[in-house]
Amino acid sequence: MHPNHESQLNRLNRIEGQVKGIKKMITDQRYCVDILTQLKAVKAAIHKVEQGILKTHIQGCLKNAVSAGDSLSVQEKIDEVMALLEKRI
Repeated sequence: MHPNHESQLNRLNRIEGQVKGIKKMITDQRYCVDILTQLKAVKAAIHKVEQGILKTHIQGCLKNAVSAGDSLSVQEKIDEVMALLEKRI
């Protein structure tokens, strides 16, 4: 069973609104630094969602695998997260 990430939906809805706002800023030819500031805010908000989902994964999926004593599953889950983190730019 996969964990519930509904708590992240409000944050994602706000991010969606921020992106629409940035599109409007570009259409309205707003000052570059103002647009960049909003882009940084979106990146930070996305990072917060990512951290929340990662935390849920560790506290749920990984913890369940450890509790079940399934060392192969634990290693697979750790490897998945490590591979994902290595792809960060």
